[in-house]
Amino acid sequence: MTPLILSWSGGKDSMLALDTLLAEGDYEVAGLLTTLNRAHGRISMHGVREALLDAQADALGLPLRKVYLPEKANNDDYAAAMGAALASIRSDGIDCVAFGDIFLADIRAYREAQMATVDMRALFPLWGRSTAALAQTFIARGFRAVLTCVDTDAISSDFAGRAYDRQLLDDLPSGCDPCGENGEFHTFVYDGPLLRAPLAVATGERVLRDARFNFCDLTTFPANR
Repeated sequence: MTPLILSWSGGKDSMLALDTLLAEGDYEVAGLLTTLNRAHGRISMHGVREALLDAQADALGLPLRKVYLPEKANNDDYAAAMGAALASIRSDGIDCVAFGDIFLADIRAYREAQMATVDMRALFPLWGRSTAALAQTFIARGFRAVLTCVDTDAISSDFAGRAYDRQLLDDLPSGCDPCGENGEFHTFVYDGPLLRAPLAVATGERVLRDARFNFCDLTTFPANR
């Protein structure tokens, strides 16, 4: 099998991409690649604590490569940090990175261009699939996730901290993508068939940032399946 690295946010689309790659069996997932805010020790955009990310990767049994970004990182900061990480991965003999993007063509084009700068290729295992079907598959497979961040310009702030389940899908407003592909919300997966054991997560403080994004803090403690 061909080894690859999976771009990882800790959310449901990343998990669905991993599930798809493992089911298809054409690639060996050699590890996960995540960007974090260095100042706060949290996953970029999702706001999830680094300790939870570590626990999730451990439960998946996969090594985790971390790319640290400065606070208020711009596109140049991201490109430089990610370029260095990709070059390191390439030097290890891995020339492919998989992403969980589903239909945003501009994001796909950006990723493919970024990969080309270090002589790597991008793979999109979920590309073109129905987001409504993917949402139902995620739930039917037994994965469990919680919304960690919502864009209040798209959905109500009280969706932050809610479980990603069929009731939530029913409650999403018309026009909101069921996978949040347009950035309406972000998630963190804490249980499912790929994890050795569930992560016991508790929802905590909710904070509105930039007058738009409502974050729900998550904490964890040991749990047994």
